[in-house]
Amino acid sequence: MLSVFVPSDTSLKKSTATDLTSLPDAAVWIDLVNPTLEEDRAVEKLAGIAVPTREDMQEIEISSRLYLENSARYMTATLMCQSDTDMPRTTAVTFIVTGHRLVTVRYDLPKPFALVENKLARACAPGITGEMVLMELLDAVIDRCADILERCGADIDQVSHDIFEPESERHGNAKRYSQILITIGRKGDLTSKVRESLVSIGRVVTFMSAVVEGVKWSKDMREQLKTMQRDVASLTDHASYLSNKITFVLDAMLGVVNLEQNNIIKLFSVMAVVLMPPTLIASIYGMNFKIMPELEWTHGYPLALVAMLAAAIVPYWIFKWKKWL
Repeated sequence: MLSVFVPSDTSLKKSTATDLTSLPDAAVWIDLVNPTLEEDRAVEKLAGIAVPTREDMQEIEISSRLYLENSARYMTATLMCQSDTDMPRTTAVTFIVTGHRLVTVRYDLPKPFALVENKLARACAPGITGEMVLMELLDAVIDRCADILERCGADIDQVSHDIFEPESERHGNAKRYSQILITIGRKGDLTSKVRESLVSIGRVVTFMSAVVEGVKWSKDMREQLKTMQRDVASLTDHASYLSNKITFVLDAMLGVVNLEQNNIIKLFSVMAVVLMPPTLIASIYGMNFKIMPELEWTHGYPLALVAMLAAAIVPYWIFKWKKWL
């Protein structure tokens, strides 16, 4: 799908291009979502650029993600998608700045794009350019990453509370422990994806800052880029902190599970030791030797039962006295 954004008074008007042969020259933002070959060619003809393919966008080396070509700046970043679901994922998005026009190429629907689109549809700065739209997009992406990390941090705090201060007894909670482990795994995966996104955004901002010095952008825009760099650096540090906290919570959860398993094994061991003397007595009097004087006793059977009961109670009482149970 090809969407074209044209300035209109104090807003940015969106129109879906139906006639690919007559794209408006006044467009400051062209958004390509799952573009077809015809849409790629139409944008290449209008903007004088080469639209990268999906395979090109997925290259991980810096030289393939950040480069200059025919006075156009190509910047590919990794953005978060579906972060509110149980299956978050990342997607590569390419920003192309040529002249004062911005071209974005994407194959997914990151939420910041919809937020910026709605924001600029309500109001935008007079004389808006593609660079200004790019700034809005990057700022929205950074804010989105911050929101995800805040939510992830709150969820990890809740998981930590569930581990160290459970509302119910620890015993017999295998299903709850399983759910906690699943939650920890999901939050770890989400945090790593956000950190990957922040690293790629930081590279884009650094690349833009280096290019900005050559094209003499405004002072406000340079200050905005410096603010973005600081925000990205702080968020990256926070993502690393959350990763370490998730690792600690995971180790704590595994420790709790091992402790409960050890308690179960200890219970079985104690029961085996407690029942060993009665078993010995029963084994002795279960032998079929002909000469066994106790077999002729009138009260031999109840005496054997009392002996077995005493042999079980005494070890149990010793374990309780030693506080081994």
